[in-house]
Amino acid sequence: MTRRRATAVAVLAVAGLALGGAVPATAAPSARSVGAVPSAAADEAPLTNLDHLDFLLDEVSPPVLADHTTYRLAEEPVLLSPWTYADAPVAPGEPFRRVGGGTLDPATGDWTQGAYNADDITRAAVVYVRHWQQTGERSSRDSAYELLRLATYLQTTTGPDAGNVVLWMQPDGDLNPSAEPVELPDPSDSETSYWVARTLWALGEGYAAFAAGDAEDRAFAAFLRERLHLSLDAVQREDLSRYGETLVADGERVPAWLITDAADATAEAVVGLTAYAEAAPDDAEAREALGQLAVGVAAMGDPAVAGDRRSWPYGAVLPWARSTSQWHAWASFTPAALADAGDLLDDPALVRPAVADATSFTPTLLTGTGVVNAWAPAPTEVVQIAYGTDSRVQSLLAVAEATGRPGPRAVAGVTAAWYFGANTSGEPVYDPATGVTNDGVEADGRVNVNSGAESTIHGLLTMLALDAAPDVRAIATAGGDAGQVLERDGLTSVEGEAAAGGGRVVARDPAWTGESSWSGSASLRLDRGRTATWELPAADQPRSVEPVTWRGATGAARPARWAATGDGGTAAVLGTTPGRAVGAQGVTGAPGALLPEQLRRPLPAGATGLRARALTGPVDLDAVLLRPEVSRLVLAADDGGPGTTLLASAVAAPRTAAVEAGPGGAVATRYDAVGRLVGTTDVPAGGGDVVVPADGTVVVVAG
Repeated sequence: MTRRRATAVAVLAVAGLALGGAVPATAAPSARSVGAVPSAAADEAPLTNLDHLDFLLDEVSPPVLADHTTYRLAEEPVLLSPWTYADAPVAPGEPFRRVGGGTLDPATGDWTQGAYNADDITRAAVVYVRHWQQTGERSSRDSAYELLRLATYLQTTTGPDAGNVVLWMQPDGDLNPSAEPVELPDPSDSETSYWVARTLWALGEGYAAFAAGDAEDRAFAAFLRERLHLSLDAVQREDLSRYGETLVADGERVPAWLITDAADATAEAVVGLTAYAEAAPDDAEAREALGQLAVGVAAMGDPAVAGDRRSWPYGAVLPWARSTSQWHAWASFTPAALADAGDLLDDPALVRPAVADATSFTPTLLTGTGVVNAWAPAPTEVVQIAYGTDSRVQSLLAVAEATGRPGPRAVAGVTAAWYFGANTSGEPVYDPATGVTNDGVEADGRVNVNSGAESTIHGLLTMLALDAAPDVRAIATAGGDAGQVLERDGLTSVEGEAAAGGGRVVARDPAWTGESSWSGSASLRLDRGRTATWELPAADQPRSVEPVTWRGATGAARPARWAATGDGGTAAVLGTTPGRAVGAQGVTGAPGALLPEQLRRPLPAGATGLRARALTGPVDLDAVLLRPEVSRLVLAADDGGPGTTLLASAVAAPRTAAVEAGPGGAVATRYDAVGRLVGTTDVPAGGGDVVVPADGTVVVVAG
């Protein structure tokens, strides 16, 4: 398979493991095109604009310390770092205002957290490394050099915490190991952490780029190699020393050697280790660590933990070993990790969990809520941010590249349209003219018009990916400034407390259980023999039903019987939720878990009600998830009419779906359950029917 690492363009590479069965390969060229979609003109202006990230950079001259120093610090004392946040202008024509984290002390100039942080320093380095490699721009090489020097300064070099990383730095270069409010680990270099993982990411990609340069660059690469091993030693000491061991999480076995017990943090480390291992094939120690970390990431995509495409979380790779009942969008590069590791380690079976995430979960996410911050397990945090969207885009492209299948590549274009208005605000959140990526879209649809380092970084990582993939860019930008969501018909959540009947509402304060969240900060309690009913909007197709209930760690089962009511579903019995205990709490934050249980029969088309009766009690119901057989997302074209449509099947048989098309008609490209191209269909002006493959997807692009 052709690898992209030498050009460092826009798809995050990481590691992973499939849990059985090889992934059939298709011809590699199919990954290069998403089917019958328009291509961007070769001379089209790049989307990537570094101006705002350049604006966020500031000079800093930290002191040489016994346990903190960096490459040529005595000879070159001035380094670069991005400010953490940037507040939007308060009046037209004014600039953004760069600010640090926490509260500023005017007397000292210090912030309670700091001005700069390791997370943003390392990820900004990745942006400049990739831009340098993709464009040859010398200024990006120089910015990458300075940022990598500062990232290594933050590493603790001696003592029992060697290789760990101090998170925060003040404007004058002083380190702040213990921020206010307290962050864990505290002090920040006392354990491995997300910022250690991101340091490995930056050092790995930085090494690969500089090692391919001239003698000066290669000398710096040798230093980066030493510092990568410094942090890798910390990971081996604190995490990989438990390789092969497992923890218990609500009765399930999960890996004990993930960095900070998190597959998402580990995946970002493996991004860098994969880049490094390809550039340094003689380093057996790093390659072995890469494989071991990848095994841990892949275990969080095991169907025993992550479900299958039929049931929650629909094949997602779960991010945190301490919870089997939440998925979050930020840092969700795990499919990219698994896909690229399978490629690098020459084992297609490693890609399997990534394929499930890309072809089942992500289309379900996009057609349901869009890339919101968290399903825990009902959609509970519906803020949308660039970190989450970029994670999905990069993962989809990596899966397409590793498998040679174009389906995830097409879905990546639909996902990236978020930046250009396909979000809950209906407004663009990235400006190619300035390089500003807004800090997200709030739950009520308002754009957060600030633009700090994290948002800017991940917006640019996506733009680099789109500039390197004209076919994907064409889908993402097809709507221009009019690229809003015209229709979304996918997974929905009905609050338990919205019921009528014999239940009682229980307030949940706090909503967070320690591992998941009560949707709406409340639940419905049904005592034995009590019945509740819900009114539902009618649908023209069946919908699967997954009640989300609290299941204790021990104790008797709490079953409930469910039935459909109304037109098409009068007294139709759907099945029983067993409500069995989940098992030992183990490392999770609560004895028990909020988890969906899928009913045996779907809600019939036309049914307008749902009824539940507690057979024993009490049954604590958080919400009910409803998922149509064929979900859809329709984005506007630049004339405001139907532009791009994504259809996603959740059934093991083909279905026919009607789609709209503008006066120029459209082309529907069909993909099977694992993203292989099935064929294309012309859709006439006004619209027509298309066949959605079993468990597959269709992307319809206006002509």
